[in-house]
Amino acid sequence: MSRFNLSTDHVTPYDRFCRSDIEVERLLVAGEQAQVLAAYFGAREYRDLQQLARAAAQQTPVASRPHVFVVPGILGTQLGLRRRAPLPDDVLWLDPLDIQGGRLLWLDPAQNAPIIPLGAVLYSHLKLKLWLRLAGFSVTLYDYDWRLDIGTLGEELAARLGAHADGPVAIVAHSMGGLVTRVALARPNTAHVERVVLLGTPNGGAFSPLQALRGTYAVVQNIARLDLHHSSVELAERVWTGFPSLYQMLPGVNGHGPDLTDLRRWPASAPSPRPALLARARQLHAALPQPDARFTAIAGVGRATVTAAQPSEAGFVYTVTRGGDGTVPTASAAPPGMRAYFTGAAHSDLTRDGQVAAAVIDVLTTGATARLPRQWRSRARAHATVTDAQLLAQRADKLDWARLEPAQRQAFLDQLNAPEPLRLRVD
Repeated sequence: MSRFNLSTDHVTPYDRFCRSDIEVERLLVAGEQAQVLAAYFGAREYRDLQQLARAAAQQTPVASRPHVFVVPGILGTQLGLRRRAPLPDDVLWLDPLDIQGGRLLWLDPAQNAPIIPLGAVLYSHLKLKLWLRLAGFSVTLYDYDWRLDIGTLGEELAARLGAHADGPVAIVAHSMGGLVTRVALARPNTAHVERVVLLGTPNGGAFSPLQALRGTYAVVQNIARLDLHHSSVELAERVWTGFPSLYQMLPGVNGHGPDLTDLRRWPASAPSPRPALLARARQLHAALPQPDARFTAIAGVGRATVTAAQPSEAGFVYTVTRGGDGTVPTASAAPPGMRAYFTGAAHSDLTRDGQVAAAVIDVLTTGATARLPRQWRSRARAHATVTDAQLLAQRADKLDWARLEPAQRQAFLDQLNAPEPLRLRVD
């Protein structure tokens, strides 16, 4: 424990704002700490959330409706260290000041830091919770340590669901949260879960985890811009390659493209994967339960997305098409045999888009929706290719977070997930 700084001289504004969704809802309804909340969410988002919170506070849950668990994806839960009151907990993800100081290294599970989940990232999930509450559902924002093995995380979710077996339950899961849910719902104590909606889940894998392991994913590169001591490749080698969950979202034997759980498919150039974690990914892929009739997928379409990757001597070469939500290929998010709907919303907006939320509410209520199309066929043949080296060259600059103006900070966080724009072409 002595290696981890829990002292009073390292309390940042992001630590002080580490509040539960219930507490933030109360503040929104009461109009308290408006300046702090507006700085965190942005002025426009704050106004929208306050209006929703006040309306939701007047809504009594409908007794016949299931209790909804919202399960975030990877990066969707705050992570940090517990501190004794009256000190606030020490948020590591996502605290730009901690990242600037090099403390992101503590997230590597091999460091054995006493990291715990500290609540869902509210910017991404509070609006969806309020929409669901306004529709008469009671809602739990589930949080978990997304760095860890998806099989273990699924067992933990199953235990939590089993403790909530006094009535019907439904799940809305974003991205990796859908894989955690698939594991959980194979357990016998989850039969009371009536419906599941997957938002952009990489059921057949995705190439964004590969890029994270290579240090070339947009989020990883943007985070590296904040770290004044380490490059994105160094962070990949020392942090991201230690997350079992990233390997478990790679395309495998049944995925799209090469089996990236096979070390022989990787180039010799760094960063290199950890062989033991590749082996664990293969084990999960072989044992991952298939979705049953309770599952409905909502998949993003029409966004420039990496839909293929091939190794070369220097690194990977990625093919970008409009066959996805910007992060997960549509074919992976809407696998054959699963009831699916399609949307133009980007991956990170699937939990924040009003039309998607309305469709989710329909599915949870009736099992179907007419708000989104059931079919999607792309006639676009435009594509582009980009290499690891090209991606690494695009965001090599550093940002001094402490010197940024509030508007600059908000703009950076708003674009944290935005990929580098590429011009797609038709051959």
